[in-house]
Amino acid sequence: MAEDYAAKMSRKTDAELRDYVTNRYQYREEAVLAALAELAQRGTPEPTAAGLIAELEVSKQETDRRELAVREQEAEKEQARRVARGEAEPEVAPQTGPALYSPGTITVFSVLFSMVAGGILLALNLRALRRTGPALLVVAFLLLYTVGTHYALTWLQHAYGTQYIWLGPVFNIVAIVLYNVVFWPRFIGSQPYRSRPWGGALLICGLLTMAYLILASRFGVPTV
Repeated sequence: MAEDYAAKMSRKTDAELRDYVTNRYQYREEAVLAALAELAQRGTPEPTAAGLIAELEVSKQETDRRELAVREQEAEKEQARRVARGEAEPEVAPQTGPALYSPGTITVFSVLFSMVAGGILLALNLRALRRTGPALLVVAFLLLYTVGTHYALTWLQHAYGTQYIWLGPVFNIVAIVLYNVVFWPRFIGSQPYRSRPWGGALLICGLLTMAYLILASRFGVPTV
């Protein structure tokens, strides 16, 4: 049960209350705040009370966060001990946060279809998080990287034939690495999220790939 600091301070002398204020770093923030309130109620307020209250409120929030983290840590340890003793079943943490395509899904789509598919999924994640700037940055990267890769492979093919055709998958792998080690950590990070279903995206990518292959075979659209 939380201590009733207001009642405690009402029994203190003015000198004792001012000791709480003067040596405030030795006491809990709630106690010092209660001392300041009691002094004001007695008509002898601390001259710098307003600044002290603001400082103590900020400090109290930090203390509360630290104590909450310690309590949660202790609760997790106790639960782990109970599970080890067979007194409780392991808890499965519920998925929380926005629905996003996972890094694994982005990687698989980039391998199955192309880095464009993976990049689009990543941009959709950023759109779901309302991070418009990073989403546009990913789209710009997709456009520039795709155009640059196309012209690089076309030039290599014209200059050296099919000698460097294997660089196509390498460019794709480089993009996948950038998604996982640069874009995701920088723009999404380690925040919790729910895994977004990918069946619809798979169907759309599959249909677009089939349409592209049909156009390529019928009208000679380049596939590099």
